[in-house]
Amino acid sequence: MSVQSTLSVAAVVADATVHTVAADVYTVSAGRIGAVLSALLGLLGSVGGGLALARSTARGRVLTWARRNGAVTALVSGPLAVAIGATVAATARGGLGTGNGLGGAYVAILLGLTAVTLGSLARSRTRTRTTH
Repeated sequence: MSVQSTLSVAAVVADATVHTVAADVYTVSAGRIGAVLSALLGLLGSVGGGLALARSTARGRVLTWARRNGAVTALVSGPLAVAIGATVAATARGGLGTGNGLGGAYVAILLGLTAVTLGSLARSRTRTRTTH
């Protein structure tokens, strides 16, 4: 066996150990669960903040609740979504598409920041209206 063939075999073996194996589509990992839950938290906050900011005049239980509590819901669930999403992103092994929840973590961070922004806008709008 020549030196060149030995080096090529070693390169193939080293190359096989470097690649991370992507998770199956149906595999439920802790990263995926954390990313999905934090994205749902961010979505809840974004919807609550958006409804509180919109202040629709329609009557109903959900809309009345959103006018009263939507900003607070957004300001509580938004930072939680950002914190959990950042934790999942920091601890994910591999890149996007490997099944570790990295893409969902990025979506959760974006939705959490949106919830915080909408909640703070709705809250400041409430404060300025009640003081005058």
